[in-house]
Amino acid sequence: MDVVVAGAINWDINLFVGKFPRPGEETPVHRITRVPGGKAGNVTVAAARLLGPNRVGILGALGRDDIADTQIRLLNNEGVDTSAVSLKDETESGQAYIVTEESGENVIHTYFGANAMLAPTDILGKTCAEMIRFSRITAITDPPEETVETITRIAHEADRPIAWDPGIRAKAGMGQLRSMLLRVSYLFLNEVEVEYMTGVKDPAEAVKRLSAMNPELKVIMKLGKEGCAMFREQRESRIPGIDLAKHGLRVVNTVGCGDAFLGAFSAAKALSLVDEEALLWANWAGALKATKPETRGSPTRNELEKWMGPAGNRESQ
Repeated sequence: MDVVVAGAINWDINLFVGKFPRPGEETPVHRITRVPGGKAGNVTVAAARLLGPNRVGILGALGRDDIADTQIRLLNNEGVDTSAVSLKDETESGQAYIVTEESGENVIHTYFGANAMLAPTDILGKTCAEMIRFSRITAITDPPEETVETITRIAHEADRPIAWDPGIRAKAGMGQLRSMLLRVSYLFLNEVEVEYMTGVKDPAEAVKRLSAMNPELKVIMKLGKEGCAMFREQRESRIPGIDLAKHGLRVVNTVGCGDAFLGAFSAAKALSLVDEEALLWANWAGALKATKPETRGSPTRNELEKWMGPAGNRESQ
């Protein structure tokens, strides 16, 4: 595999409303969709749409249920290798309940289910371990901490780059996550997760603390419509956001934008693009996903190249 992705595979139930209700208020649901999701599932599909079939694999866990059968079929249809997905008898497959208002903002309630049972023993099996050792990059989202520990150790020992978007795991803080952060090449955080991870709101101070722990770490701040920034020690690179209105596009649903971002970045790095080029791909992929209602609305390679054009840097201004 060129890219291996580890983390959650969920079934998403999306509720679309006009505005979020206040506590105790009832609000009508205008539309319901039931679609595949989960951070790792979304990242995997995003990378596969850019790289093509049989170049991206997923490390995850599902229950032995109808959701699992559907998830594996849909991932295979996207060209994803699912041979390293573990099936758990003790619980259901993961599910997320997502409420999205007309502005595109959302709140998410997640039942982790089998995702919480992806264990180090699953990763140490021959199929998973070999996927990691022979990949061009390993992307990690939100497995249990002890599982992240095992994945990062295998990838680090094999001298493979690691991109980690910890999401909810950032709440554990950099002290508890130290051994993993020492091995990670790229750490993806949004503004809320920066504070969870480091205990400070100021990005400059947060980067200073992370760099003191791991001088080789590149911290990538996801700034939504403002784009992104990459920090390494005293250096900073900024990639501006995409003006969708300028291109005749509009935001429909922001769920999954960060996953499309990580998937595109990982695919670009697997193709040996430099960091700034990879971040430009990621920015565009996240922005284009926002124009689609489905959680896995990330673009294909043709769609990405169409919108970026031959002068992607200028087009992103």
